[in-house]
Amino acid sequence: MTRGPTLPAHRLPYLPTPLDAFNTARADEARTLLLHCLHSVRWAHRMADHRPYPDLGALLAAADEAAYDLSPADLAEALADESLPELPEGTYSAAHMALGAAHAAYEARFGHAFVIYLGDVPPDEVIDHILEAIRSRLANDPEEERVVAAEEVRRLARGRLVVLLRGAGSCANSANNPAPGK
Repeated sequence: MTRGPTLPAHRLPYLPTPLDAFNTARADEARTLLLHCLHSVRWAHRMADHRPYPDLGALLAAADEAAYDLSPADLAEALADESLPELPEGTYSAAHMALGAAHAAYEARFGHAFVIYLGDVPPDEVIDHILEAIRSRLANDPEEERVVAAEEVRRLARGRLVVLLRGAGSCANSANNPAPGK
């Protein structure tokens, strides 16, 4: 018994990736998305203006470079729109009170929200990690803390971009958004 002719392999139509969609979005749409990742107009403009990015690695490298170039005013703008990390469900009210008190002390000392990247912290360790970091960073002088906060903002933007470009929605819904810090 012989079989008929072999059919050519089925080719799937090209489906755009989230990076393709970002690269081809209107500039104002791209900037709006980027502002959810890092609340700096200058950073968002710079990132949108340098499109297209050939791959996620190139985009993340550009995001890091743009974040390293933030002026003190740009950093202040970015920090102004961050929020206090949300705690995992079931966190005791005492933990909420401890976090609120530590955050209030931090804001009083440095004049801006506490920011921390928690993308690699297991959910059951979030509250301890945040409280330990706030207590530790309260000992920083203002310039030293500005450098640390700038690094945390850069890490937050990077994590939010990864979530955005993996098709998970806007940066505001990133896995770290519960933990950006304000």
